[in-house]
Amino acid sequence: MARAARERSEQEREIGDWDPVTERLTHRLMLASAAPTAAVVIAVVLSSIVLLISGSNPLAAYADMVQHASKLETQVDILNRATPLYLSGVAAAIGFRMNLFNIGVEGQYLLAFIVAAHLGAQIEVPSVLHITFILVIAMAVGGAFSGAAGVLKVTRGVNEVISTIMLNAVVISGLAAWWIVAWQAGGEISATGGRVGTEPIAESGLLPDINSWLEVFTREIGLGKKLTGVLVVAVVVGVVYHVILNRTVFGFDLRSSGANPTASHVGGVSPKRMVVIAMTLSGAVAGLVGMTELMNTGYYPSNPISLLGFTGIAVALLGRNHPAGVGVAALVFAFLDVSSGILQISGAASREIVEIMKGVIILTAVIAYEVVRRMREREEAAAAAAAMASSPAAAS
Repeated sequence: MARAARERSEQEREIGDWDPVTERLTHRLMLASAAPTAAVVIAVVLSSIVLLISGSNPLAAYADMVQHASKLETQVDILNRATPLYLSGVAAAIGFRMNLFNIGVEGQYLLAFIVAAHLGAQIEVPSVLHITFILVIAMAVGGAFSGAAGVLKVTRGVNEVISTIMLNAVVISGLAAWWIVAWQAGGEISATGGRVGTEPIAESGLLPDINSWLEVFTREIGLGKKLTGVLVVAVVVGVVYHVILNRTVFGFDLRSSGANPTASHVGGVSPKRMVVIAMTLSGAVAGLVGMTELMNTGYYPSNPISLLGFTGIAVALLGRNHPAGVGVAALVFAFLDVSSGILQISGAASREIVEIMKGVIILTAVIAYEVVRRMREREEAAAAAAAMASSPAAAS
């Protein structure tokens, strides 16, 4: 059979209908998309079984979710939810590309959120300078906090998983809880209503929405929905991430250092330096996660949106650390988050089914990616063996 396949390939090559480059690209694309597609399909199947067992109609539940997502206003909500998830996913992906597990994105973005909100409220300058100041502060705080974990790793051998988990606790139960009281608007937290949070940022420090951009291709957005301008920041971050990691010498050094620190060191690249840089960059992007809420509310509330850092890890895993893949994964998770509410309203199913789908997607994605990796390794080994067998040296 293998001999017949080789003969057929030679015949196709002779008649000019065989394009090896196109075939390889197509095959790689199919392998790359197989794992996430399988993860989503299996998640739908298993979730349907759970719905049937619980007495719900899966077709009705999915129909409600899709119909709700087809509305323009819902799509705005999905994009607004996907924006911080994407930034969180890219932050985690930067660490993963260096074989680092930055589990501290949660604490990094919350710390950057509250510091940027407080300092941003202390000044009032022209809009461009004000917005730039807030974004730079957020990135600097997140980068410094994450970089500290990198320094601990290279100087004291502290695993970044342990240090970032501990630093999460320092932020969530320590600094943020302390500063939300110290920086409370009016000086104290009142138990009798009113807004609880930091001083509001002046209008000049808030990114305008980009409704007008979307309305060029659609209709007017209703229900007071606003498409966050941080979406533009997220797109820029994704482009810069792709260019730096895949199109620059620094990106190659970063990836090679994560894959083989010893070989990189021999080649003149300091693995310890790359660890600190990778953790700092990861934290800098993590610092932007909270900007979606900050640019919407103008202050740090007493109960900011949470768990975005941990969800970002799942988004990065599902998206295979690729900027486009992370974007698709962020949209999938955002769709599930936004659609969960309609299930509660329609009564078609419990909103907890969404959490089940998320868990199954993550689990099946990890398994599917491992299967695809092994398939690719076997194919590469077979191709190498075939090339050696057909080489002139082997023939002689």
